[in-house]
Amino acid sequence: MLVVQISDTHLTLDTPDADRRADDLRRTIADINALDPLPDVIVHTGDIVHNGLVEEYERAAELLSQARPPVYVIVGNKDNREALMTTFSTQDHLQSNTTFITYAVDDFPVRLVMLDTLDPQSNKGDFCAERAALLDGFLETEKPVAVFAHHPPFEVTVGPEPWNFGTMETMNRLRGGLTASDQVTGVFCGHVHRSTTGWISDIPAVVMPSVATSVRWGEYPEPMQSRPTYFLHHYDHTQGFSTSTQIV
Repeated sequence: MLVVQISDTHLTLDTPDADRRADDLRRTIADINALDPLPDVIVHTGDIVHNGLVEEYERAAELLSQARPPVYVIVGNKDNREALMTTFSTQDHLQSNTTFITYAVDDFPVRLVMLDTLDPQSNKGDFCAERAALLDGFLETEKPVAVFAHHPPFEVTVGPEPWNFGTMETMNRLRGGLTASDQVTGVFCGHVHRSTTGWISDIPAVVMPSVATSVRWGEYPEPMQSRPTYFLHHYDHTQGFSTSTQIV
């Protein structure tokens, strides 16, 4: 199985770099469409737009609709649940969510679990008892599970913020839920706009940089500064996930 991860596109309509952000996503989708073999699925790990506006989501939906593989989305700290669900209302898995954008996709050899870590009052993540109960239910499977969340639930050693949840209690609630099941084979996150890796007990976790090159952090050689990147997660039933970076 081959999973594409994109993240942190931060689409806007009114910033000087708005067209650049849209073009970064457009080029990324075109690059994904040209892959051989074609990936099974694309997961966007949040911060789809920057201001949570319906008009921004409409632009995002237009660009994402060009993708050949199916696209699944989760909510980031810049996203707005209501506006996101309104725009992507044709997707069945979003229609059943009234409080949190947390759901599972079971169409593949690996169950894909999408987590909502949004705290509308903060850029930091949250994970309440209700969301923990949803996660517990989605991990009741004999399939291997890949979990996608915007906020990384481990210490990030690059960038200004080592901890990306509002409290250690909420982060540890998520970590406890993930480690309670032997089925979780990988955790995939965004948010920090840099590439990094970590562990949740013995579960490997990765963070991808932002697709939007104007807000991507870290040092890049000059030829790379205008080229978006995305992640390819290859799943093998004997070795689990391995991740590679694709340069557009």
